Amino acid sequence: MAARVFAYVLADDSESYTARDLAEGLRVSPAAISGAVRPLVQSGLLARERAPGARVDHYRVYDDDIWAAIMMQRQPVFDRYEEVLVDGVENLGRDTPGGRRLEETLEFFRFVKQDQAQFLDRWKEHRSRWLMEKRGEAGGL
Repeated sequence: MAARVFAYVLADDSESYTARDLAEGLRVSPAAISGAVRPLVQSGLLARERAPGARVDHYRVYDDDIWAAIMMQRQPVFDRYEEVLVDGVENLGRDTPGGRRLEETLEFFRFVKQDQAQFLDRWKEHRSRWLMEKRGEAGGL
């Protein structure tokens, strides 16, 4: 259900949605929406907002550049993997079969971490150019 809610919010035309909007759009119960939005908000895929004095929450995609934001949210996981692998290599020793495998795994995660940072930099540049081109197209219509 969480995947359905996220896909709906991502693809539908509104900027934000109440639980009722989501339930009606997906043809499910409000209880199903309540259970689905919680992990989406906790994981940073959706933002929950409430206007001052209002009693109804509104949900929207957390970040305009959601896919880069998702990748950045994963960075602490890679950092933790690296810490654990360093400890593992030190405890097992580089000269043992297990230590060598852990060391290679550590190098893989370091490579991915570095490549991810470069990838996100390239994406930001590409996205900026792409958005400028789109604005130029819209202005010329």
